[in-house]
Amino acid sequence: MKEFLEVIDTIRAEDASNSRLFGGEGVGARHLSKSSPAYKHKLAEASKIFGNIMAGKIRPSVFQEVMTSDDFPFLFGDILDRVLLAGYRETPSTYSAYCNVSTVQDFRTVNRYTTSGAEAVLEIVPEQTEYPESSIGESRFQYAVKKYGRRLPFSWESMVNDDLNALKDAPMRLGRAARRTEERFVTNLFVGTAGPDGAFYSGGNSNVVTSNPVLSIAALQEAYSVLGAQVDEDGEPILIDAVHLVVPRALEIVAKNIINATEIRLLSSGGATTEQGLVATNWMKTQVTLHVNPYISIIADTNGTTSWFLFADPRNNRPAMEVGFLRGHESPEIFIKAPNAQRVGGGGVDALGGDFDTDSIQYKVRHIMGGTLMDPKMSVASQGDGS
Repeated sequence: MKEFLEVIDTIRAEDASNSRLFGGEGVGARHLSKSSPAYKHKLAEASKIFGNIMAGKIRPSVFQEVMTSDDFPFLFGDILDRVLLAGYRETPSTYSAYCNVSTVQDFRTVNRYTTSGAEAVLEIVPEQTEYPESSIGESRFQYAVKKYGRRLPFSWESMVNDDLNALKDAPMRLGRAARRTEERFVTNLFVGTAGPDGAFYSGGNSNVVTSNPVLSIAALQEAYSVLGAQVDEDGEPILIDAVHLVVPRALEIVAKNIINATEIRLLSSGGATTEQGLVATNWMKTQVTLHVNPYISIIADTNGTTSWFLFADPRNNRPAMEVGFLRGHESPEIFIKAPNAQRVGGGGVDALGGDFDTDSIQYKVRHIMGGTLMDPKMSVASQGDGS
């Protein structure tokens, strides 16, 4: 419970109790702004009760009791959101470093435009002659966001027998699932069954490292040269300040040894018995950032453990790809199914009372995202098989 309690750790709730949580002025939490001190205070107290139940300091029956309050279900929903987001944020991901992240307004197809032209070196204009004319062209990329989600049902009996640990475990699991969905989705954009996506990484795009070398200092230098040799539509060099090296788990140690080396030794033959050596500071340490993406080897049936990629930093306004999230829904959202039962004597059943027919309790997670490949000049790749 530490994860979501830390979000509101500035609010003191040392003597939280059921009466204090729902007593006093009688203003329901549903009527309070989530940014108001009153709501945050109630949330802190509800979180303390919830945390104490999870820690075994309070009987689970107390939780069932407070769930009947008008306020607590709303506070409880906020608590579950925080647990979900804790699982979402703690799950490692790499894509946001080398993929542009954006938001979209709705589910309709969105257009992303890149412009080019009019950036070439200026020409000399002779006296009383017209200035040469240029034009600005554009390329269009399209994608639409889609819903991703899952339902997670469990029985009322299992909730009772588990002393409510399922309340903590399920949202955390769904949060991790949402983060993993993002990472795999983006990886699917640039990785195919044979390694680097064949349409994006091609000879026509000049973004394949010659002979697909295995990852090494020399190969990484060659990839850096290929990326640095890219020119824009006017034939002008594309300035790249920082790059990201993306590798599968199998190449993690090799990549770390290359990036973290303190110096590079270059030897060349100076004759039959002599050699000349050059010792240089490892420039890659400051210009190349390493990211280990475990989904490369899962998606690629062949070359999944040998393929490696170099991406220009997307902040240079020419991203290799983009992932977009629905505005207002950038993070995953969790839901619990409302009960469809009512007590014979009147009064509703709380969400943890279960479905009328089966007493089942169901969580649902919803995450909305989409994306597309964009500029092939901003990435190079190697299958790593020496072909």
